[in-house]
Amino acid sequence: MTTKIREIIVVEGRDDTAAVKRAVCAETIETHGFGISGETWKLLEKANEERGIIILTDPDHAGEEIRKRLAEKFPDAKQAYISREKAVKSGDVGVENASPEAIAEALEKARAQAETAEKIFTMEDLMKAGLSGRPASKEKRQKAGEILGIGYGSSSRFLGKLNGYGITREEFEEALEKI
Repeated sequence: MTTKIREIIVVEGRDDTAAVKRAVCAETIETHGFGISGETWKLLEKANEERGIIILTDPDHAGEEIRKRLAEKFPDAKQAYISREKAVKSGDVGVENASPEAIAEALEKARAQAETAEKIFTMEDLMKAGLSGRPASKEKRQKAGEILGIGYGSSSRFLGKLNGYGITREEFEEALEKI
């Protein structure tokens, strides 16, 4: 049985919608790229108020810019991330290229920003874990971000995500063990 998701999934385009619907039972709203129309903004506001939204954009620069705009407007929205490796087909990067399993997993791990982000982690924690300051740190952050469902980021951005999404010390340690 396909997982049913209550929130409305915000994606970039119709191919993303088709991919999401192959993975889960959910409604979507398409931004149609960066130039989100006034009508779409109203639809997003209504969806967020009534059912909540999950932002699922492509793991590329344009997708991150769209995600940033949406997150500014809807700070309580959940965020779902698919790694670049799981979203590439023939050199094309996008949600539409991810497997139904990768999409379902990303949506299952979706998290909202914590209202009061506790500063549980420091840059020292990242350095001790090999997630910063070492030759393979970038790859380790990518893997940890995928396991935790918070996506990739530079060391400082990754630190912000750990604290901002309310990742616990236990979740962090478990992710490190899996790497």
